[in-house]
Amino acid sequence: MRLECEGGCHCGAVRFRISVPQTVHVRACNCSICRMTGYLHLTVAREDFQLLAGEDQLREYRFNTGVARHVFCTRCGIKSFYVPRSHPDAYSVHLACVTLPEGVVVEHGEFDGANWEAHIGEIRDTVN
Repeated sequence: MRLECEGGCHCGAVRFRISVPQTVHVRACNCSICRMTGYLHLTVAREDFQLLAGEDQLREYRFNTGVARHVFCTRCGIKSFYVPRSHPDAYSVHLACVTLPEGVVVEHGEFDGANWEAHIGEIRDTVN
């Protein structure tokens, strides 16, 4: 069974809806950008993500290999979701930007993104 929930940025200009299972797997990453922002990755398939509002408020930032498409709200600066290098056909949603339905179990893990190439095999198949 999948459950729908919504989320967005701090100011509310960017809003989205995602579909998640009863138990979600979230990863903290120690790469330079995730470490600095405290980003908690809840990866969802592209078909389980719907942008509801704010596309015109989003700006993109790319660095290093340029594969990951980091997007943030131009009004409040929050990155509530992005297209990750690890899963270019999915979205990584910041757990702190989502209101999960009651009863959803969150399992926390870690990913050594500072050593991305050596550890990417550990999470390639992890999409909620």
